[in-house]
Amino acid sequence: MDQRMGLRERKKERTRETIAATAIRLFLDKGFDQVSITEIAQAAEVSRRTLFAYFPTKEDLVLHRFADHESEAARVVRARPAGQPPLEALRAALLDALAHRDPNTGLCDDPEVMAFLRMILDTEGLATRLTRYMARGTDALAEALREADVDPLAARLVAAQVIVVQRELTVMNQECLAGGASADDHYPEAVRATERAFDLLRDGLGQHG
Repeated sequence: MDQRMGLRERKKERTRETIAATAIRLFLDKGFDQVSITEIAQAAEVSRRTLFAYFPTKEDLVLHRFADHESEAARVVRARPAGQPPLEALRAALLDALAHRDPNTGLCDDPEVMAFLRMILDTEGLATRLTRYMARGTDALAEALREADVDPLAARLVAAQVIVVQRELTVMNQECLAGGASADDHYPEAVRATERAFDLLRDGLGQHG
């Protein structure tokens, strides 16, 4: 029984990935708003009903890639070494992601990744839906900070600021690469911006307020 369940789950995951990959290919080729659900289902060789069983909305076909990252900041805080402040753990995690050219940092000049991110930023429905993912990420991070003995108000405010800062840094990196810079060339500036941003989060706005 366990083996049959394992095979069934693997088949479902392959179907899910096939649908998503097909959808993203069509979106990048024609534009998000120009591709219909019916067209995606036909190209992926599944029924509309099957497609909706995996992805309830058209936007989910794109943004499911962010689902695993919703609670990433919270996981970083929970997994940090003893004695390390949560904000420093988040800084270190983002710097490591930059070093590895993680697409979620915007510092990845793979043409498909760049086109994917630009599509999200330029498509109103996707950009709006992405804010929901950010809100859930804020909730998760705030909870992790409360577990770290940060008072509820501070936990909520810090979480909101961190999530917004991470998004803005990603957008800044993506815009620089879209302007012609390579990921390697822009890396030192991306590191400086990240360090500066987390210094401001740590120290407050000060004279900049």
